[in-house]
Amino acid sequence: MKAADRRKAIVNLLLSSNEAISGGKLSEEFGVSRQIIVQDMTVLKGSGYDILSTHNGYILQKSPLKERVFKVYHTTEETEDELNTIVSLGGTVVDVFVWHKVYGKMTAPLNIFSSLHIKQFIEGVRSGKSTELMNITGGYHYHTVRAESERILDEIEQALTAKNYIAPEI
Repeated sequence: MKAADRRKAIVNLLLSSNEAISGGKLSEEFGVSRQIIVQDMTVLKGSGYDILSTHNGYILQKSPLKERVFKVYHTTEETEDELNTIVSLGGTVVDVFVWHKVYGKMTAPLNIFSSLHIKQFIEGVRSGKSTELMNITGGYHYHTVRAESERILDEIEQALTAKNYIAPEI
């Protein structure tokens, strides 16, 4: 894994965690030394990430990343293309959620930000072990997408709209 990809993965882990993550755990997760993790934290802090170092580990206080929720609709066969569209433009698919008429909001974390993550997700769904959450609401679902700027989120929205993945307003 390249350093830039590792740092992006570290940010996604810190953003999705409700507690501090130790440097040792991060070094184990990414197969690098603790010293490399310390260097990564220095680079991330220099890039504007408000990372707090505590005795329990690292905590991301505030992220400079932007987020937007997209209401989308597509078929199961189009899922891979939808995810590739978002990721190829620099987005991270944070989660998927649906509004079920009986159960209410049902959310699943995804944190998909690379083609490898997309491949793993698609293989998991196509293995038959489970089905996509969108299937319980006829294909309608929402994604929280995170990116470095509003401009990137705008480009993602335009690309999803061009592919008719943005659900029509009712």
